[in-house]
This record gives sequence, C-alpha cells and structure tokens, in this order.
Amino acid sequence: MISLSIFQGIILAVIQGISELFPISSLAQGVIIPTLFGWHINRQAEGFLPFLVVLHLGTALALIVYFYKDWISLFKGFFKGVAERNININEDSKTLYLLALATIPAGILGLIFVHKLKKLFGFTDIAAFFLIINGIILYLGEKRRRKQGIAKIADMTVYMALIIGFFQSFALIPGISRSAITMVAALYLGFKHESAAKFSFLLATPIIFAAGLLEVPKMLKLHLANFDAIAVISGIVAGVVAYFSIWFLMKYFHKYEVNALYPFAFYCILFGSFVLVYRIVF
Repeated sequence: MISLSIFQGIILAVIQGISELFPISSLAQGVIIPTLFGWHINRQAEGFLPFLVVLHLGTALALIVYFYKDWISLFKGFFKGVAERNININEDSKTLYLLALATIPAGILGLIFVHKLKKLFGFTDIAAFFLIINGIILYLGEKRRRKQGIAKIADMTVYMALIIGFFQSFALIPGISRSAITMVAALYLGFKHESAAKFSFLLATPIIFAAGLLEVPKMLKLHLANFDAIAVISGIVAGVVAYFSIWFLMKYFHKYEVNALYPFAFYCILFGSFVLVYRIVF
C-alpha cells in the first residue's frame, strides 16, 4: 500500500506540473524529490504509478485547455479531409494525421515493455543517472544541430513524424524527458524551437491519456477512498501548474530561438550529479 499525505501529494503535483512540460523529466523528479525530502513513500506499491498517471492526466487536461483552439481546428480539418477522402486536403488534417502516426511507436513499445519499466520507477539512482543522460542529450541536441531551424509544423512529413514518435518512446525510462527527447529530434530535423515545442506538447496529450486509461482503473480497484481523494486534488493542482508552465515555455521558446535548451541541460546534469553524490555520501 502507498502511504501519501495531502501535503506530499500537492508537492508532487506542483513538481509534476512544472517538470512534465519543462524538459527535465517529471518521472525523475517524482522519484528523486521524495528521497531528498526523506519521505517514506512505498514507490514500489501498486498505487504509486497510477497516482503519477493521475498527475499526468491533470497535465494533459492543461494541454487541451491551452491548445483547445488548435485541437478544434485539427479535428475540423481532419473530418473535412475524411469527407473529401483526402487526408492532405488542409494543414490541420495533415497535422492530426501526423500526430496520430507519431503516437504509435511509443504506444506499441509502452505496451511491450511497461511491466519491465515499472520496476525502474522506485530507484532514485537510476532516475538520477538517466536525468544526467537527459541533460547531455539536451546539450548535444542544442550544440550539434546542423543549423538554426526554420521548419514549421506544416512542413513535417510522415518520415519526420515517425522519427519524433520513435524518440518519444525513450521517455518511458524515468529520467528521460518526453518533451526533451521529442524536441531534440525535431531540432535535428530542422524545426524551430517554438514549432518543436508545440508539436511535442500536442504529441504528449494522446499518449498521456492512453496511459491513464490503462492505469487509473487499477488505482480505483485498490478501494483506497482517502488515497483517491488525494489523487484527484493533486491532479487538479498539477493541471493548474502545468497550464502556467505551458504559457511560460511557449513565450520562452518564441523569444529564445537559439541556445534555448542549455539552461535545462545544465539543470539536469547538475541536479542528477548532485543526487548521485548525495546518495553515495549519505
């Protein structure tokens, strides 16, 4: 059984709301922070992963609210394309089609490896190690991309969408950020920071909801009424914080088109290294 207070749930929700959209791995933060605070949370308990998924669902709702105009346009364009039997009839129809394609790789790999990957969620050292790897990916992704991106979402091809979707599957590892890995892939393909970020945020929504459909029913079967209430409150908090995180990041990536990922890279490398040293010393 997972033992979690309302205070701990809200703190984890705030961390989730920030770190799910910032390219610093929400799973890593959710594993590391309780250890640093000395919280005795059974992260191997059956209810811990479903709790994290509820926080992710709050984030997904924030993404839908923030980009609701985009989603309405995407579905309008898609249904128009279906009616005309031409999926490339407009930019919106094409974009929704590409988002669906990009979701497939992570969905398939997640179903195949989910049980093995669950075993990693409770290990602080593993999360810290991969957080450092995430930082290195961000640093090299910013430093070694061929040139400043000029491509927009409208320029994306099926090949590009599948490449980005494949790299998204690495976010199943705690410590590897979904937004980080997909943005770096998009940057290497020649996209602007702002376009890479927006596609990453849109892409995150279906995969998060899919995870929720699989895990939330399991949490409800635990029959932990108090825990369910904590999860719902925490999910709402995560959603509110995530909304403001999206707002900030879209402004940030619009303003800083060059070297925008370096601050997040340095944070991941330094924080992950600190955690590993802390674990060795203490």
